Amino acid sequence: MSGLGSRAEAGLNYAILVGFAVVSLWPIVTILTQAFAPASAEAATAGGVHLENFVLAWSEGRFSTYMLNSVVVSVTVVVVSVAVSVLAGWAFGTMTFRGSTWLFYLFLLGIMVPTEAIVVPLFFDLRQLGLVNTLVAVAGPQVAQSIAFGTYWMRTYFRSSDRAITEAAIIDGAAPRQVLWRVQAPIARPAILTLVVLVFMWTWNEFLIPLVMSPTGTLRTAPLGLAFFQGQHVTNYALMGAAAVTVAAPVVIVYLFAQRYFIAGMTEGAVK
Repeated sequence: MSGLGSRAEAGLNYAILVGFAVVSLWPIVTILTQAFAPASAEAATAGGVHLENFVLAWSEGRFSTYMLNSVVVSVTVVVVSVAVSVLAGWAFGTMTFRGSTWLFYLFLLGIMVPTEAIVVPLFFDLRQLGLVNTLVAVAGPQVAQSIAFGTYWMRTYFRSSDRAITEAAIIDGAAPRQVLWRVQAPIARPAILTLVVLVFMWTWNEFLIPLVMSPTGTLRTAPLGLAFFQGQHVTNYALMGAAAVTVAAPVVIVYLFAQRYFIAGMTEGAVK
């Protein structure tokens, strides 16, 4: 009876997991189905998979410009914020200095304050400085927000890291900079890559800051382009699906690419 009960419990668990998987994947399947569906009555008569939807959406929606803007903004935010977060997390996680606790709480304010509360006064400040419609205005606020989370993330990791490895490197004559970049950073690769993926995903999907900080559309990013494209093709679900898949593809590709390094980093020993 116990074996029969355990099998029934396992079957129920699998049924629940399958149900959640279907609910989660159904919107994705719907978008993909629409993206390859015929966009017009003439295309419907031809049948098959309609890859021309992506070409048409790319050209009509000017996604070449918007995707390039998103790449420039995302790469800038990721490089700057991750580098500063590793340095700040290392300082807060391994060093003790006067005011470190209160300074760390100041960093945490960047996580607690929502974007909607600061974007309007920040726009007027940047406009007075002549920085509106520039990369600084679009990427700068996102760098600040990402550093706030990244510092908390890397501090948590470095506080739980093996101090014996750091002490051994110091005994061998390594400077603090060498300890960080040559000893601890390779070991922290899973945490750093996770931070890279999170920051890239948040920056790529950011909508409000590029909308407000680039009112002329000079640095209009891919999510903004998708919103304007949706307003122009409300009833053409095939083109809307193709455009949505195009905008979401970079995030999926980056995640799948970095996932390999997550697993490799987890399996490498700290001493190695």
